[in-house]
Amino acid sequence: MVGKLSRESRPLGKSGILVSPIAWGMWRLAGEPADARALAEAALDAGITLFDTADIYGAQEQGGFGAAETLFGRILAETPGLRDRIVLATKGGIVPGVPYNSSAGYLDRAIEASLRRLGVEQVDLWQVHRPDLLAHPQELAATLERFVTSGKARAIGVSNFTPAQVAALESFLTVPLASIQPEFSPLYTAPLWDGTLDAAMARDHAVLAWSPLGGGRIAQGQGDAADLLAAKAEASGVSVAAATYAWAMAHPARIIPIVGSQRAERIRESADAFRVEWTRVEWYKVLEAATGQKLP
Repeated sequence: MVGKLSRESRPLGKSGILVSPIAWGMWRLAGEPADARALAEAALDAGITLFDTADIYGAQEQGGFGAAETLFGRILAETPGLRDRIVLATKGGIVPGVPYNSSAGYLDRAIEASLRRLGVEQVDLWQVHRPDLLAHPQELAATLERFVTSGKARAIGVSNFTPAQVAALESFLTVPLASIQPEFSPLYTAPLWDGTLDAAMARDHAVLAWSPLGGGRIAQGQGDAADLLAAKAEASGVSVAAATYAWAMAHPARIIPIVGSQRAERIRESADAFRVEWTRVEWYKVLEAATGQKLP
């Protein structure tokens, strides 16, 4: 066996914050507060404490830019004690039509707007959503440090950064970079080969993986890897999604898959990932099927 998955909370990098091994993402959060609150409760039922959102989430919905944060802010306001039970993460830096802005002035306004929408004075983790190629890493580092020292964020992270971009940013930081958020799934394995996961392990970054189900293609049975995952799921008595989360979590970088479902039953069943144990042979067979290449 590769190793039995642990349900225990683990450190969010060097931040001193403990988080669940699985996260819940709100990129499609919409609708009425009561429905959204049921999803949050389903996540807590599944043992999930890390809740991830972003200011851009909901921009395509009726509520427009900031809609997901606004909706979740209503849930927090209407549910006493919920804020104390979760690790709240959000992101900023994507600007429709620009497309990216990590200048100090913009990010200062962005985090303030996120705090207002969420109705909180501090988020646990604030992340740069995508790298702005026109922002010098020294300027960005100073901005992120200011978020921590001002108390607006307990910890900082980045999303969709290359290993070189992470290294450049860290060379100017005097506070720990807690996390990275790459895309990763059996259908998108680039972080295994491009140094993303290796660097994360070397630098003690938590790895939050977005789209861990390959944008839904795995559940739809698309490809040989999906067939192997489905067979493992059936043998383990769990859903294909749970088996797939377990496949990602088996990596020694201790990947935290972000469950993107907006259905309560799908969120709850993510906890079944801990019932799945992958052997090395099985794990590598999925990888080879996903890449279409035999490993040497």
